[in-house]
Amino acid sequence: MYIDVFNGDADGICALHQLRLADPRPDARLVTGVKRDIRLLQQLSGIHNAHITVLDVSLDSNHKELVSLLENGCDILYVDHHFSGEIPDFQNLTAHIDSNPETCTSLIVNHMLGGEFCAWAVVGAFGDNLHQSAYHAAATLSLPDSTIAKLKELGELLNYNGYGLSVEDLFFPPQDLYKAVSSFPDPLSFLEHSTVLPKLQNGFQGDMQLAATYKPVRETEIGRIFELPPEPWARRVSGVFSNLKAQEEPALAHGLLTRNPDETYRVNVRAPLMNKQGADTLCRAFATGGGRAAAAGINSLPSAQLDLFFKTFDEVFGGK
Repeated sequence: MYIDVFNGDADGICALHQLRLADPRPDARLVTGVKRDIRLLQQLSGIHNAHITVLDVSLDSNHKELVSLLENGCDILYVDHHFSGEIPDFQNLTAHIDSNPETCTSLIVNHMLGGEFCAWAVVGAFGDNLHQSAYHAAATLSLPDSTIAKLKELGELLNYNGYGLSVEDLFFPPQDLYKAVSSFPDPLSFLEHSTVLPKLQNGFQGDMQLAATYKPVRETEIGRIFELPPEPWARRVSGVFSNLKAQEEPALAHGLLTRNPDETYRVNVRAPLMNKQGADTLCRAFATGGGRAAAAGINSLPSAQLDLFFKTFDEVFGGK
């Protein structure tokens, strides 16, 4: 049995796509979800002796389930760039973990494959807001600026589709978007012939027009914090909006609050692009937080902890 487990954002999709172009597994079971659905190995309870690939989900958040699967005889390839915690010591685990803030899972896979499908790694890196790393990888392909701009747009659109409280918020379930991508070795061909992109492009433009009217609810010399309403469009656009604000003011940290149905807050955090450190430290200080040094989030921040979040935000990014 083959099982492919991947984050439902651009990086997860592009990482898996590269691997399956190199090593096709058409009968593999796909396990994914919205971007914040990272405890994906919980869905594999009771699986024995399977060949499992895990991409772009935190090992630290899946440690218990990972150990159980390894003890059940599963052969596991684990590739990721988030905080990992202690990596289990099993002969049937192959781990490629790099938490350097300038890399992502797609770029790690690109290195593993010797750059065979580098254009898709560029798409994944752009989707993860790693523009400098994406341009560096694209330089090996000798592409004109206009083509690189298209890869950037594709990465942002694939990433945009991954954000939501549930799959119902998304335009396409991530496994369906992966399937739409999977028959295209060349992302430029996907851009030209895809039947799903027009829907994503139109949705993106509409959502961003709504988001553009919102100003910071808190602004200091350390960073800016925004709040969007508890609407599906706001949840969809939260990642791209956070990335855009970070690009506008690269010396500042950024936070985005979106109220959940239970009156808690869903939080997106971006470390300053000029110093991509601290986002994971901030978010892991709260019960449902996690992520990586450059970009992290909190799934459910109680309203009563909002002032504590602001204080911790200032301490982490202000060096206090």
